[in-house]
Amino acid sequence: MRFKFMLSLLMVSLSAAAAQRPVSLEVGGGTLYGTELTPDGVQGKVPVVLLHAGSGPTDRDGNNTMLPGPNDSLKLLAEGLAKHGIASIRYDKRAIGASALPVWKEENLRLDDYIGDATAWLKKLRTDARFSRVVMAGHSEGALIASEACAQGRADACVLISGSGRPLDELLREQLAGKLPPPLMAESDRILEDLKQGKTSDKVPPPLMTLYRPDVQPYLISTLRHDPRKAIAALKMPVLIMQGTKDIQVQEADAKALSAAAPKARLVMVEGMNHVLKIVGDDQALQQKSYFTPDLPVAPQLIDALSGFVKAP
Repeated sequence: MRFKFMLSLLMVSLSAAAAQRPVSLEVGGGTLYGTELTPDGVQGKVPVVLLHAGSGPTDRDGNNTMLPGPNDSLKLLAEGLAKHGIASIRYDKRAIGASALPVWKEENLRLDDYIGDATAWLKKLRTDARFSRVVMAGHSEGALIASEACAQGRADACVLISGSGRPLDELLREQLAGKLPPPLMAESDRILEDLKQGKTSDKVPPPLMTLYRPDVQPYLISTLRHDPRKAIAALKMPVLIMQGTKDIQVQEADAKALSAAAPKARLVMVEGMNHVLKIVGDDQALQQKSYFTPDLPVAPQLIDALSGFVKAP
């Protein structure tokens, strides 16, 4: 009974701070489905942030379906923005979650599709009279997508959270170094080199199949054509780079590489924050648990810095 009472209080608190409704957008022969969260009790126009999830089967809330449970990182971030008077849209990428339509198959996906979809959302939001500013914030691979879509969709500002500062092949080589035996590492390097040259590989050792299975190779080829440093350097609007100091997937050096490529961008390092935007510090057990723990809050420092940037004139 006490649990139900506390849950009711939580839902009342959220509904008092924000109004939630489903949204959708027709793109490329299919429909993308998402969630709009708008702050209640705010007079006049409000800024809106388009949130974009990271790579793989990661849904609008920041949850990867391959993990044991949800972490709700992007959902919690949207709720935090609403409490600061900022609206948000977060959506399932094509072929993911509610947007997993038969028309979109894994072997046909390309990074440019995701960039085009985000651009379409930005253009739609720019025509919405309720919003004073349109900002895009991408997380992980979504940061690369954001840096390209912000330019094409003429966003008022762009935010890159936990984004790589290197092309995919460099990042993968670093992540795999020391984790694979030398023969498998050599095979991985061979496959990456083929993909970088635009060629698929039909010789993938079973231990590497998760990374390089045939259906995903065309997507990897398309991603390897994009350099996050060049993308951020081309942006003309205000840019915020945010990175956690306890991120085990993307390094502080990546944020610094992005900052070096765009010296006018603002760089914020969030002490103790990991890749799923939770404060874990040096607690390795909490680091692992945070990836599937929805009741662990998103870093308050992240929400505060992002909100201040979004509201800045």
